Amino acid sequence: MLTLVGQDHTGIVAAVTRVLSDHDCMLSEASMMRLGGNFSMMMMVGAEASAETLNTLLNSIAHSMGLCVHVDEAAGKPHQHIQPNVEVRVMGADRAGIVSSVTSALADCEVNIVDLESDVIGKQDEPVYIMNILGVSTAPIETLQKRLEEADLKAVDVSVSAVETLIA
Repeated sequence: MLTLVGQDHTGIVAAVTRVLSDHDCMLSEASMMRLGGNFSMMMMVGAEASAETLNTLLNSIAHSMGLCVHVDEAAGKPHQHIQPNVEVRVMGADRAGIVSSVTSALADCEVNIVDLESDVIGKQDEPVYIMNILGVSTAPIETLQKRLEEADLKAVDVSVSAVETLIA
């Protein structure tokens, strides 16, 4: 598992993947995004080389680009996808504790969160927090919605819906 963070600029993905390609690494699952003015990347990498060797190979390019890199042996394997069956949408006045309240309520219902994205939109003096969570749950949608309604979520709207996966 490769993680890389730092100030966003052009060419990061090209430089990192070139080093990996030059050393016969196979890339599988990846998540890359810009958070504020920072770049963040997580990638599953298949390689004959050890995590320590990959870290050494990537450190020089990362350092030259002002980035921090970290490589760990990963217990998971590529292509072990978990299909989410619930989606939770959150929107409301931004304040501390929204993520904690929502994710605690979901944990109480034993929801396994497989993806969480959030952002702050709106005006500087009236920020609105938005979050979208995909998860796996054995509890009915109604149970999740009820538990979320019981959470401390003043001025925040939360909706739960089933995720329908169409596989042809």
